[in-house]
Amino acid sequence: MTIPVTPGGQGSSTRPYLIRALHDWCTDNGFTPYLAVHVDGSVQVPLEYVKNNEIVLNASFEATSGLQLGNEFISFKARFGGTAREINVPIDHVIAIYARENGQGMAFPAPAQGVDSPVEGMEAVVRGLRLAPSSGPAVEEGSAAAGGEAQSREQDDPPRNEPPPGGARPALKRIK
Repeated sequence: MTIPVTPGGQGSSTRPYLIRALHDWCTDNGFTPYLAVHVDGSVQVPLEYVKNNEIVLNASFEATSGLQLGNEFISFKARFGGTAREINVPIDHVIAIYARENGQGMAFPAPAQGVDSPVEGMEAVVRGLRLAPSSGPAVEEGSAAAGGEAQSREQDDPPRNEPPPGGARPALKRIK
């Protein structure tokens, strides 16, 4: 048996294996696996749902058709606004996988970004605005990951001694 080795002798990436393991864990425990994805020209997703070059996808078996969690790509069909769409995501563009219900999961570093990605260029032309860097994954209103953007803003502000609001929904926290 030969093991594929990447340049530098480090072996293959652990990211696809960790994504599959966490997807299995979510499924086995009755949770909904969500994927946060960095979007650029190599990602095939409905661009109208992309915010700050990121999109959050429901990757459960109930929400997808033909789900393939490969070593290089994640692909499936899913409905957006009632229309079936093909989704293809390079593994290195998955920046997090987590359970919608409790926020437990894992975050990964975003891929190295080019100066002018096709999505940024398209949005800038449409809006006529200069885009700001992304502050966190795009999140559906009212989803368990809501608050991730506020959380990343809080990391830039000095810590406060206020207790967290009671009854807050869990959110994925990126640890660097």
